[in-house]
Amino acid sequence: MDAWEAIVLGIIQGLTEFLPVSSSGHLELGKAILGDNSVPQESLLFTVVLHFATALSTLVVFRKDVWEILSGLFQFKWNESTRFSLKIVVSMIPAAIAGVFFEEELEALFGGNIVLVGAMLIVTAILLFLADKAKFTNKKVSYSNAFVIGIAQAIAMLPGISRSGATISTSVLLGNDKNKAARFSFLMVVPLIFGKIFKDILSGELSADTTNIMPLALGFIAAFIAGLAACTWMIALVRKAKLKWFAFYCAVVGIIAIIVSLV
Repeated sequence: MDAWEAIVLGIIQGLTEFLPVSSSGHLELGKAILGDNSVPQESLLFTVVLHFATALSTLVVFRKDVWEILSGLFQFKWNESTRFSLKIVVSMIPAAIAGVFFEEELEALFGGNIVLVGAMLIVTAILLFLADKAKFTNKKVSYSNAFVIGIAQAIAMLPGISRSGATISTSVLLGNDKNKAARFSFLMVVPLIFGKIFKDILSGELSADTTNIMPLALGFIAAFIAGLAACTWMIALVRKAKLKWFAFYCAVVGIIAIIVSLV
């Protein structure tokens, strides 16, 4: 992979991780357009590194929230921070199970299956369109809601299903406040990403030869910078309830991807 290709894909990841249009789906489309012929394992390595970059950008944007949560936890009391953290843990269960038992099957999907990406983008479009019609509420995410949102996050491991789109939409359709839904969605993925990377480092699966270090580094930097901008932008968009425009975008891109792939 060339340096400029890594930068382009990094920007795509950074922008689309927080916008509800599927970062993994757009990465696969981007790789196909750029002619990247990486085997699924190498392709997944690059994807994991870029997700790590956007996880860091999440920590930067939500640094005050993260600090409040950590401060509350270290008080060792049953407070709001403790309850919120427990909900995050509950939401991680479905994706953790899927990652452990279906890791090889998921890896195989990151090899340029454009028809699958297109179909899943259409599913994302439907979710976003339904969420856009939901009424405003002040309801907080409950423990049962957290588990259901976690199931949506697990399904979003498929390329083409937007993780932020699926989790925010599911939360909003469950009747939760849109701002709280966005905050919960962005924070719930951070432990999973760091956990995945820590696991792969220990197992040696994230080892890369020296020829791949520079593209990985450039992609990481590009994804981190783009992620900072996109995360802030997405929070404002959720408040204004303009998710339907992303629904239309996902539907159009999904249909085009399917048609071009089949033709």
